[in-house]
Amino acid sequence: MNQIDLGGCVAVVTGGAQGIGFAVAHRLLQSGAKVCLWDMNEALLAEAEAKLGAGVSGIAVNVTDYEAVAKAAAAVERDLGRIDILVNSAGIAGKNAPLDEYELDEWRRVIDIDLTGTFHVNRAVLPGMKARNYGRIVNIASIAGKEGNPNAAAYAAAKAGVIGMTKAVGKECARYDIAINAITPATAKTRILDELKPDFIDYMLSRIPRGRFLEVEEAASMVAWLVSRENSFTTASVFDLSGGRATY
Repeated sequence: MNQIDLGGCVAVVTGGAQGIGFAVAHRLLQSGAKVCLWDMNEALLAEAEAKLGAGVSGIAVNVTDYEAVAKAAAAVERDLGRIDILVNSAGIAGKNAPLDEYELDEWRRVIDIDLTGTFHVNRAVLPGMKARNYGRIVNIASIAGKEGNPNAAAYAAAKAGVIGMTKAVGKECARYDIAINAITPATAKTRILDELKPDFIDYMLSRIPRGRFLEVEEAASMVAWLVSRENSFTTASVFDLSGGRATY
């Protein structure tokens, strides 16, 4: 494993109690950062803190609630001094259904968590990063946001929105030495698969030329470089982790 130097940095990882978020938090800790996990599942959050050990803290946060997000950001700034790094991994897959049959409330739920939640978290941490003239943000989107997945229009739309938002805000903040990028993973072996129908999981696997799902540690490796000082030029960009699926 290549060593990324994040010594002295403070990182927030949303959705950090499980899946890609947990793997990212682990890698950032190994690289020397202090990490605060934000997750709405308090039981999983406590488990994650215990597993990760020294250097990690946790705050129960629902990213759809901007006041709660802003309060959490202020708490990290107060207790740890600043936020240098944000990795936004909080998200859900939502239900599988054709668009003309998609439940209205389910559409709103997916958009609220995956897209509006990402907006909330970015909005809350950016003032401090701008004031310090430094920051690194990675928003975790999905290959579905570039290519779409049938029977998952809400998820694809939300992740496409994350990509567009990342490109826009990355340009806004470039002059502050704030790098804001997105990654677009193919399906990974995480609990998000529990939300999906078996035939849909098989479909997604069939689209990956590598012939396997993404390992969460592979995502964490890419994120670790993107949030480092070595990433001093690239911003407003999208990095694929699709196993060959991506066509553009």
